[in-house]
Amino acid sequence: MNLLGIFWAIGCILAAMIWEGGHPAALVNGPAFLIVIAGTCGCVMVQYPLKIFIGALKRFGWLVKPPMQDLAAQVALLEGMATLARQQGLLALENEISKIDEPFLSKGIQMVVDGVDKEQVVHLLENEIEFEQHELEQSAKVFEALGGYAPTMGILGAVLGLIHAMGLLDQPDKLGPAIAVAFVATVYGVGACNIIFLPTGNRFKGIAHDVGFYKNMILEGILSIASGENALQLKRRMEVYTEAHH
Repeated sequence: MNLLGIFWAIGCILAAMIWEGGHPAALVNGPAFLIVIAGTCGCVMVQYPLKIFIGALKRFGWLVKPPMQDLAAQVALLEGMATLARQQGLLALENEISKIDEPFLSKGIQMVVDGVDKEQVVHLLENEIEFEQHELEQSAKVFEALGGYAPTMGILGAVLGLIHAMGLLDQPDKLGPAIAVAFVATVYGVGACNIIFLPTGNRFKGIAHDVGFYKNMILEGILSIASGENALQLKRRMEVYTEAHH
């Protein structure tokens, strides 16, 4: 749905352009694309380490398929493990670890089975959540930075195009098209900023919040199991998260 929004916005712009008698081909310009998109990426690579920049670009696919957080399935799994731990002891959970698909939950249960102190479990898992949140926040900031530089690069491209157009004053038949092409860079910059970069950055902030919410719910469940609570008590703890999620 998120990627559909990008295509919808671009489609509306092109439809309006055609409606007014323009032609979409007028927006196709290689030099303008190079200045705005490649130039903007270069600016952001100055601001952020290459690893963070590439990591953010790789997460662009989240607009199509964001990380899955099946809260109901995890609650059911936690309830089952709580029941097993109450009936057979925490060591009985060791055989269940290999069946867990969520690495965060698997790591937490393994620490509980190994007898790690509850405070240490909380410290380690909260640190992991915090580090992940920082990484996701950096990805969001990369796209916000792209959105910040793109319009300026668009203006730079337009100015360079106008400089070229001014050299054609003695050729009136070429002057008009040259000026039109100059402003394509501005369209690229403003369009990429407001249709792709800034919305993607804000979407990543929402995903980061959802991921943190999901991991904190799992952490709460792990602590409930480590404390020897039964499935009903654990379910009551989880209701705070499942109800808030809805």
